[in-house]
Amino acid sequence: MLKLNSSKIIAAIAGLICVPAIAQAANFDQLILAASSGNDSRTVTGHTGGSYLLSAIANRDRHNNPCVGFAAPTPDHTMVLEQDFSTLKLQVNSGGKDTTLVVQGPDNTVLCGDDTGSNKDASIEDTNWKKGTYKIWVGSFEPSKRWNYTLSAQE
Repeated sequence: MLKLNSSKIIAAIAGLICVPAIAQAANFDQLILAASSGNDSRTVTGHTGGSYLLSAIANRDRHNNPCVGFAAPTPDHTMVLEQDFSTLKLQVNSGGKDTTLVVQGPDNTVLCGDDTGSNKDASIEDTNWKKGTYKIWVGSFEPSKRWNYTLSAQE
């Protein structure tokens, strides 16, 4: 008959509980941006949907823009910048649906975008993008709205 030490059992159980679940990196495709090859644009596709409040990531971004909308808790895309970019624009095209955009940088800096002028599709344009991996959420202004979109990144 085996005699088990209760402290070893507790340690083993605690070890199993503390092992993090393997997180899904993103719901859809990844954007990878390398050296500039002109004024070209890179695109990925996906769809909105979810009831996770994007303001849970940040209420406001580094420029004091509000972070609004709803999406899945897992980022929709990751974007890998293989170098620093002086200027970068992310643009959602859903055919004019009311989309939102949240980007979390490698240093946890957050950028948020909502309507673009008269267009309800979200965009973010900023300077001094640092090399690294960015998490991107494309949301809808109302919870659980499912709209197909194209997300483009342009220098």
